Amino acid sequence: MGNMFGTIFGKKHYRILMLGLDNAGKTSILYRLRHKEAITTIPTVGFNVETVLLGHVKFNVWDVGGQDKIRPLWRHYYTGSQGLIFVVDSCDRERIEEASHELDKIINDREMRNTVLLIFCNKQDMPDCMQPAEIRQLLHLDKLTRPYAIMSCSALQGTGLPEGLKWLSEHCK
Repeated sequence: MGNMFGTIFGKKHYRILMLGLDNAGKTSILYRLRHKEAITTIPTVGFNVETVLLGHVKFNVWDVGGQDKIRPLWRHYYTGSQGLIFVVDSCDRERIEEASHELDKIINDREMRNTVLLIFCNKQDMPDCMQPAEIRQLLHLDKLTRPYAIMSCSALQGTGLPEGLKWLSEHCK
């Protein structure tokens, strides 16, 4: 009922799940979006949830820790998610295959079949990072049939983050 009134009066509400390997920058992105500044974070054990506003759109963003022992718990957060932000550390060439494997498990889960996918290629402010085109190939995104976008970003500088949320607001249902 609340969502119906929100839609009538111009407010949209979306539940967004943010996942990725540990140290990808998920929490830094979340707090940059929420507080509009870089905030020092510690590794997430469990989850963080924040409400992020973009114009008349309200995102409830669930940031779940990415350590390998926590990943089996990710599936408990899938239900009700309308969008998935998958964060990749653009400098972590050694674990990009692991990231690809985890993303594949997520998007092939029954609960996630109707979610749109935004890939944030974080840490683009660092030298020698992988570019989105290379990450797209390494994550095997060309085989996807669902709506998705892959975007450069920097949690520290805040670049690319508003554009990603704008894309989500246009593609979430």
